[in-house]
Amino acid sequence: MKMPNGGYNAALNGQLCTDTQTQVIVGVDVTNAGVDQGQLCPMIEQLQRRYDRCPDEYLVDGGFVTREQITAAEKKVRVYAPVPDNSKSKLGPFDAHPADSPEMANWRARMGGEAAQEIYKQRASTAECVNAIARQRGLTRFTVRGIKKARCVMMLFALAHNLMRTVALAPMLLSTPLAKNAF
Repeated sequence: MKMPNGGYNAALNGQLCTDTQTQVIVGVDVTNAGVDQGQLCPMIEQLQRRYDRCPDEYLVDGGFVTREQITAAEKKVRVYAPVPDNSKSKLGPFDAHPADSPEMANWRARMGGEAAQEIYKQRASTAECVNAIARQRGLTRFTVRGIKKARCVMMLFALAHNLMRTVALAPMLLSTPLAKNAF
């Protein structure tokens, strides 16, 4: 993988997918790709396999945005991601471009609206929070070799994180009428 110093090192890229309401990790993957491009649809497919349905909405950062990924993902979910600003184009970032699929054009138009902009602003305090927690807990480098072993490390982190989220969410969960009737 290309590193910030210009050299290449053996490295892996961990992906965490979180529920923005509860900060529970719902998807985990590890790749040897140096960028997030191309990882949007595989995570949606993982969520569909795991939960037997796709999320209604999917909030991602700009590193996941490609025409192909947005086109494929928008067929299943509403994607909220920043629209790249191509200053070379005479069209605005939210205007449909000639090479855009209908899904891509709809995504651009939606992201130009105030509601989508407000949803995207929440990404730092929801989805990125779990990544910050991972770094605080020491998950900055894999001390194992290979994608399978690194995926195990990520899954163990997700398990520990979700257990801690369960403890934090338990008072709220136990105060629901359904939980009170269960005991």
